[in-house]
Amino acid sequence: MSAVDLGSVADLASTTSQPDEISRRLEALPASPYVWRLVILLSLGGCFEMYDLFFTGYIAPGLSRSGLMTATTQAFFGFSGIGAFVAATFAGLFVGTFFLGFLADRFGRRVIFTFALLGYSAASVVMAFQTTSEGLLLWRFIAGIGIGVEIITIDAYITELVPSWMRGRAFAINQSVMFIAIPIVAFLSWWLVPLQPYGLDGWRWVVLIGAAGSMVIWVLRLFVPESPLWLARHGRTEQALKILASLEASAGVDNARSGAIANRGPARTPAKVGFAELFRPPYLSLVVMFMVFNFCQAFGFYGFANWVPTLLVEKGITVTKSLEYSFMVAFAYPIAPLLASSFADRLERKWIICGACVAIIAFGAAFSQFTAPALLILSGVLLTAANTTMSYAYHAYQTEVFPTAIRARASGLVYSMSRISAMFSGFIVAYMLRIGGVGGVFGLITSAMILVIIVVATFGPNVRGKPLDALS
Repeated sequence: MSAVDLGSVADLASTTSQPDEISRRLEALPASPYVWRLVILLSLGGCFEMYDLFFTGYIAPGLSRSGLMTATTQAFFGFSGIGAFVAATFAGLFVGTFFLGFLADRFGRRVIFTFALLGYSAASVVMAFQTTSEGLLLWRFIAGIGIGVEIITIDAYITELVPSWMRGRAFAINQSVMFIAIPIVAFLSWWLVPLQPYGLDGWRWVVLIGAAGSMVIWVLRLFVPESPLWLARHGRTEQALKILASLEASAGVDNARSGAIANRGPARTPAKVGFAELFRPPYLSLVVMFMVFNFCQAFGFYGFANWVPTLLVEKGITVTKSLEYSFMVAFAYPIAPLLASSFADRLERKWIICGACVAIIAFGAAFSQFTAPALLILSGVLLTAANTTMSYAYHAYQTEVFPTAIRARASGLVYSMSRISAMFSGFIVAYMLRIGGVGGVFGLITSAMILVIIVVATFGPNVRGKPLDALS
């Protein structure tokens, strides 16, 4: 695989088509309050996805105490351990991203954004009342499918609603808003997991509260329009132009300026790109690079995020205290991307990712060595901040390089590799925890981050300031 520069992709694109009127006008939009409001509304919908995804780690001590799951297992692929619960989550995520990513490309971002959320919320409700490990794993798998579809839909949605010069900040704000769910689920777990309100295990209440809150999506969807780029590429140009006009009007862009933008050179419709094109130049090298990246990065992110309370317990901290410390660490999730938004569009995405990986290695090593509560919490906060910085950068990175016609499918394809590695990481982390303790877990994470740095620094394309589809 050779290094890829988006300029080479641009050369191919320019020989087949020019960016059409809608793409150019979206690229010229200023940062209006309306555009930011759309980003925040989509992100609020994603809050429930984050809540559902991250309670995996926070309710783990409760699952163990209830007897449904154990912290570790004797067999590597033990289906009675927390590792199996993590694996079921990511097996569902893999199915959702790899096999069902096409849904958002076929039926639209708005429709799938709504129904994927409701689907995994319903599955979570059923899961909360399971009394066997088999039933728990089955419904967690089903819920994971919905989460997987939702993640890639939101990424494609935001990518197509904001111009390139503010896309980094948009994803940083998106992650910040979505990650608000994490301290909430951490607090609820700290409060409820040790208890049995009304005779129902506390972890079940944590699951049910998140599912109940997702009903607000029916209100949120009324205020979010369909992606004009998606509409235009499905022959619904009139609707696309109407939405685009609303975006321009909210930003104070007059018709004369819009017309000037629209008439800047011949406006031809881009050549249609099929899914099979992803496995041919110039996209093949991008696909391979992002698949390797995603496979490795998941060990760093989820190897810590889904195991914080359990790792603390293994360091000799009580279940109640581990949940309390995890709650404190969780505050870094929404705050760190907000701080990172200050440089999100000033640096190339690839170097932000590499820098974050270096920080993950350093702070992970510190977390594995410290025993004092204050130092544990501090290193956990800094490690979380590094993880979230990497997260917002790659969520933008892996959607903006692919064309609108297959953006959700392409990002779903490459993102599915992180679902596979995260699925197996549940078993691998549990195994490393048993044979090597907390230090062994972070040795695994360090190895994965080194591979990410090598791949992204060597083969990562430059994307800063380059418009969608045209890539010129």
